[in-house]
Amino acid sequence: MNALAEVQTGIHDVSGDWTFRTADTKQVTHGIHAYPAMMIPQIAQRLVRTYGREGAFLFDPYCGSGTTLLEGMLAGTQAAGTDLNPLARLIARVKTTPISLAALDRAVRKFPCMASRIDFPIPDVPNMDFWFSPKSQRDLAAIRYHIDGMADSRIADVFRVAFSLAVRKASWTRKSEFKLYRMSERQRERHNPEPFSFMLKSLAEIRHALQSLNRNVSSKVPLPVVHDFNTVSGIPTEIAPIDLVVTSPPYGDSRTTVAYGQFCRLSSQWLGYTKASRVDAMLMGGKKIPTLPAFGIRKLDRVIAKIADVHECRAREVASFFVDYRASIRNVARLMALGGYACYVVGNRTVKGQTVPTGEATASFFEENGFEKIGVGYREIPNKRMPSVNSPSNVPGDTGQTMKTEQIVICRKV
Repeated sequence: MNALAEVQTGIHDVSGDWTFRTADTKQVTHGIHAYPAMMIPQIAQRLVRTYGREGAFLFDPYCGSGTTLLEGMLAGTQAAGTDLNPLARLIARVKTTPISLAALDRAVRKFPCMASRIDFPIPDVPNMDFWFSPKSQRDLAAIRYHIDGMADSRIADVFRVAFSLAVRKASWTRKSEFKLYRMSERQRERHNPEPFSFMLKSLAEIRHALQSLNRNVSSKVPLPVVHDFNTVSGIPTEIAPIDLVVTSPPYGDSRTTVAYGQFCRLSSQWLGYTKASRVDAMLMGGKKIPTLPAFGIRKLDRVIAKIADVHECRAREVASFFVDYRASIRNVARLMALGGYACYVVGNRTVKGQTVPTGEATASFFEENGFEKIGVGYREIPNKRMPSVNSPSNVPGDTGQTMKTEQIVICRKV
């Protein structure tokens, strides 16, 4: 019996290997740009192909750089997603948009191979001199000026993804970190990036990935749509009916866990995205609630109370995330079709020594909205793009282990 037949007959075995320890996670266009805590494509692929069906509509309410959207597209499924981070949306669009390679090659041939002597306008990036040398500023300004003059928006977006990589490469931020940490003075003295050469290298790698996308995607499959609305506030009704959700939500409290906004900030500022410095504050839990609510989920309420005994502010940060998360799930659930599946890949992070039960809360929030939990899969995290330690207090030197496992929570609307 195949996986889809098992789903249709009510058999839901989500056990087995979800770790994919040796899998290629950069196949097709998945590897064109790094992004924090990316869901590996093999998980999205298994969920889409197991719980999807012909003609189904796939939605990712926190689509990040587009892993689920690409896997839906490769499976021939109509898909849409949304994310508040403009750089993530750019990567997701490029990752899922077949283009003319001949047009890309022509654009690359026109790209200048060395810095122009013309002084192009340098964008108003906060703390520019703190993060970039004068030479890097001039080179990056010339590259951006060239991209802004491109007529083909799809080709320009490919260049923007490469430019984002070049900004990070040229900056004085430590490349091993997702958060913004400046290199030491000695490291800065030895740091001599060549943005133009790096652009050409990145464009060649992206071209190879797009060639694979062109080969593997049917022209009959509609392109995924990438939105910028916040599912906590509401979801446009044109998204409905949703047949399948496959997603990996943020972990909450980006200051001390996965710093999505910090990782993207310099690139976003150079690309001219507004509110680039406020991405983390806009994510779920970014606005702290004044008092601690009761969620009615015994384990979650108990953990938050224990955190509050040690540090009430941290407890309110955790609670703020779950207030928003519950609202987001409620909005997703409202637009899902009967029999539709919600597949959430989550991790139980640790705060003040307490393991936060995100998996259990996810299932409970869906059950509040007319779903049944049909299974939970488990995986180790061998290679996920996130640090092995974090800063639980956000104080330098105060570190703790990050999560080592994830849960794949699967619920069905009944």
